[in-house]
Amino acid sequence: MNITLSMSSSLHLENKHTLWKFWQALDNADLDQSKKLIVEHYDKNTDWNGSHPINRLQGTNQLFEGFWAPLKQAVPDLKRKVDILIAGQIYNKNWVTSTGYLNGTFVTDWLGIPTKGKSANIRYGEFCALKSGKIIETYVLFDLLDVMRQIGHPALPLNYSGIEGLVPGPATKNGVLLVESDADESQKSLKLVEAMLKGLKQYDQEKLESMGQHNYWHNEKLRWYGPSGIGTTHGLKGFEDHHQRPFLKAFPDRVGGNHKARFGEAHYTASTGWPSMVATHAGSYLGVPATGKKVTMRIMDWWRREAEWLVENWVLIDLPDLFLQFGVDLLDRSATAVKS
Repeated sequence: MNITLSMSSSLHLENKHTLWKFWQALDNADLDQSKKLIVEHYDKNTDWNGSHPINRLQGTNQLFEGFWAPLKQAVPDLKRKVDILIAGQIYNKNWVTSTGYLNGTFVTDWLGIPTKGKSANIRYGEFCALKSGKIIETYVLFDLLDVMRQIGHPALPLNYSGIEGLVPGPATKNGVLLVESDADESQKSLKLVEAMLKGLKQYDQEKLESMGQHNYWHNEKLRWYGPSGIGTTHGLKGFEDHHQRPFLKAFPDRVGGNHKARFGEAHYTASTGWPSMVATHAGSYLGVPATGKKVTMRIMDWWRREAEWLVENWVLIDLPDLFLQFGVDLLDRSATAVKS
């Protein structure tokens, strides 16, 4: 993948501040005010892509009716907690990405999940492309399995190998970048991630060592924050045992897919694709036996670099969409658990 790092840092800073103010306004807006804010900040023909079951919405009317209105109606006291906020350019588009949590108390069910009367933290990841101050393209993932877990109706058996629970922000507490960043540090972060990803392509479908990941990840400091169903792992060995090995046994022929954004800023790098990966479901994964089907995966990553090493990695995977390709409806499974 040919990556170029934008040097228009002033524009990136302006875009970050635009979204930051927009999100703060949304936190304090009622339904009617939210609609006005959506119209004000999104291009009228905006292309919005989200987790299953929302998937794709086009234009501000669809965006409000199909996503924001149902969410604000379900969680009137919705607030956003941002852990990482960075910006960059790729393919002549200027992007801002963030990850963190949306939290509040549900007064109705949401997306068919029996959330009514429950408080929850909705882990999210978002990539927005802006042009002339308007959002023209968006990709958003939510950890819906974690919401199901929190409300007591998990869609997967509670036998995770990783640690489940609230995912922390950066250990350095400096992930929200609302000031100018050092271009050399940004380039260094991006190059390290690019080298690591190139190593992943060297997998010989037998030994994890063939990918040379020990050259990029800090052996002891590494913290890998996966979606619910995989969980958080500590150290390079934990990362390999709890995520890489099971994942590669299930999807040994995986290849990178249709990447939309990848850029670095300061000590952080972010990437997403729609889909990010194409693979054959050749082995059991999270309790589902191999189906032999070709599947696609929507994935988002944020990495933090410390000196010459990657030390933290936040990951979201649209597991409901992936499982639907296996023939398993996780949202229906959670809803059915309530009725039984």
